[in-house]
Amino acid sequence: MPTMLEVNGLDHRYGTGETAHVAVRDLNFTVEAGSLACIVGPSGCGKSTLLRCIAGLIKPSGGTVSLHGDRVDGVPDDLAVVFQDYSRSLFPWLSVQRNVEFPLRWGSLGKAERRQRAADALEAVGLAGVGGKFPWQLSGGMQQRVSIARALASRPALLLMDEPFASVDAQTRFELEDLLRRVQREQGSTVLLVTHDIDESVYLSDRVLVLSKSPATIVADLEVGLPEERDQIATRESAEFVAMRGEVARLLQVGPTGGAGEDASGASATAGAGTAEKDPAKASS
Repeated sequence: MPTMLEVNGLDHRYGTGETAHVAVRDLNFTVEAGSLACIVGPSGCGKSTLLRCIAGLIKPSGGTVSLHGDRVDGVPDDLAVVFQDYSRSLFPWLSVQRNVEFPLRWGSLGKAERRQRAADALEAVGLAGVGGKFPWQLSGGMQQRVSIARALASRPALLLMDEPFASVDAQTRFELEDLLRRVQREQGSTVLLVTHDIDESVYLSDRVLVLSKSPATIVADLEVGLPEERDQIATRESAEFVAMRGEVARLLQVGPTGGAGEDASGASATAGAGTAEKDPAKASS
């Protein structure tokens, strides 16, 4: 498959001189078109900084980001972002339909096509018929579905998701994970999702990029060998899932060479390379 996203030598620091904080350091990776990749790392390691650099929201201190071969210098028109806090990303005074239509108003689409795009996106996330309601009339999970629908309506080349399911309950989280996998496969979307939840990264993705503690470097690039069709119970109980989960947890805790905190940028592994371990379900600092 062709490369959709390419990150080369990405560095970013906040401040200057001896007091500067290096958030990410020499990151190199690609994401293929039509794939779903997850970035997992400890809290505070620089995941959100990386996502902002990719989205063109901040200019990196060094390195380059390219989207379908074009260097990112500002926010690309064909990129969409879904944030963790749905309550702040939706306009409470606009209906659900108009929230989804909102980003389309600055394009060349006519009113009728904008309405159809929004209706199609709402149907894709299971919210057909609620376009006339307001966000505050919906549950948290439904509001995040609206956020996803709004991102999909613009038909982006790349969909970035910054811990999108962290603010919902466990059952709703499972439903949204399955929703994302279904919509991503149906529409052939390219998705890069950031999370600190190990189980979520393995369940959702085709690849898992494991980051070190701050400053973030890539510890491993893992191919997920799970079947395309996944189930919240059967998949999570499978030997393949447990082995991959244990490998990601081990890499987050001790790194690929057994030395916690070492710079292992460029290391790679494949699904099933590790053994199942009883590690925490989430990476935390």
